[in-house]
Amino acid sequence: MSFSDTMASLSNGFVYSAIAVYALALLAYSAEAAGRAARRHVVLVPAATAAVNSPTTPEPEPAPDGWRRLGAIGTSMTVLGFLLNLAGVAARGLAAQRAPWGNMYEFAIVGALAAGGAYLFFLSRRPVRDFGVWIVAIVLLALGLAVTVLYTPVDALVPVLNSYWLVIHVAAAISAGGIFTVGAVATALFLVRTRAETRAKERGGDVDGRYAASLPPSTTLGHVAHAAHMFAFPIWTFAVLAGAIWAENSWGRYWGWDPKETWAFITWVLYAAYLHAASTSGWRGVRASWFALAGYAAFMFNFVGVNLWITGLHSYAGV
Repeated sequence: MSFSDTMASLSNGFVYSAIAVYALALLAYSAEAAGRAARRHVVLVPAATAAVNSPTTPEPEPAPDGWRRLGAIGTSMTVLGFLLNLAGVAARGLAAQRAPWGNMYEFAIVGALAAGGAYLFFLSRRPVRDFGVWIVAIVLLALGLAVTVLYTPVDALVPVLNSYWLVIHVAAAISAGGIFTVGAVATALFLVRTRAETRAKERGGDVDGRYAASLPPSTTLGHVAHAAHMFAFPIWTFAVLAGAIWAENSWGRYWGWDPKETWAFITWVLYAAYLHAASTSGWRGVRASWFALAGYAAFMFNFVGVNLWITGLHSYAGV
């Protein structure tokens, strides 16, 4: 077996191992989320009533540290899954003797790596573990689609991709996408929590809804979402500009409204609108958040839909 075949086989093994570990992380995070939600709505039945209605003694409420331990296990599994994913990407690069993002399979495993890495980066600085279950689910979906639908054996690049701009442009786009994923999850949960807080304020009571009540305050989620988008937007801007320079080197023009270029620009406009709205009185909060979610939807369509379903100059990067 050649060195390339050995590295390709190792890469596949690492990716499948990452999927298994991420699945365990998802289970741990899901159990933690369920435990948090349940503890928010535990109804303490008086002992006398319990004795009349049931011949057995009610089970005591689980210790508060129980679900935290599950979350810690989920985080440890996420770190391990990230490292295995990283090893899979590195081995794929060694097998191909190039940057490992030349087709949709490689985009998917590197995109999953970027999303997991962005989550762990924010986890070390902000209280974002409460939505780790959603990040891990997205990473698992990306890896699962990669190995079942998008898999492509190691092959040489088409000539137009054989450029150092592949490393610069695509690496920036994938990095921005990973951070946008954290921002999108934080934004969606911000909307869920904000709606619950608004209803609680109208009622004059506490936040209801088991899951919404277990989430961090909307201000915290809003800060995480805004920080993620502020971090990712300049990287995405650089990716678009680098793509234009690469296009001039390859095709003799900076911009031609190719489908992928068009959707990259639409994504940029939507995220620019979000950041502008987030700083504009009357648009902050819920209204601005919809721009962020629309931007992420455009980003994902550009990554998946344009590559798979629309023919253009970038069609060689499909599968």
